[in-house]
Amino acid sequence: MDVRSIEEVSPEVEHNGTVPVWWLVQPREMFDITKGGHLELVSEFEVAGGGMVDPHHHPTHEFYYVTSGKGVMVIGDEEREISQGDLVHIPPNEVHSLRPVSANAAIHCFCFAVGEPNAGPVNYTEH
Repeated sequence: MDVRSIEEVSPEVEHNGTVPVWWLVQPREMFDITKGGHLELVSEFEVAGGGMVDPHHHPTHEFYYVTSGKGVMVIGDEEREISQGDLVHIPPNEVHSLRPVSANAAIHCFCFAVGEPNAGPVNYTEH
C-alpha cells in the first residue's frame, strides 16, 4: 500500500526561496502510470465515527490526503492505519474502503482522482 506521510518528508524551499514545500509526490513521478489520463474529480469528505466508506472500485488513480483524524485504509487485502498528513494512492480498479479508528471521532480527507485513459463516466453515488 502506497502511503506517504508529511512526517517523513523534509521541506524544500521553492518558488524563489519563498515557500517550504513537502513533496509527497515528486514532479512527474507518476507520469507513466497516469499518462493519457484526466483529472476526474477533486473532493473533500468526512467519515463519521463508527461509519465507513462502502468498499468500491473505479477506473481511477485516487488519492486521499488526511486533513484530520485517524482511520484504517483498506486496499485489496491490505489494511493500514492512516492519520493527518498521510497521502494514500489507490490504484485503478482496486477495491478500497476507509473507516475511522474510533466510534466517536471522524476522519476527514481531501480527495482527487486521475481517470484512466478511455474510461467512461463513473457513477460515484451507486457502484
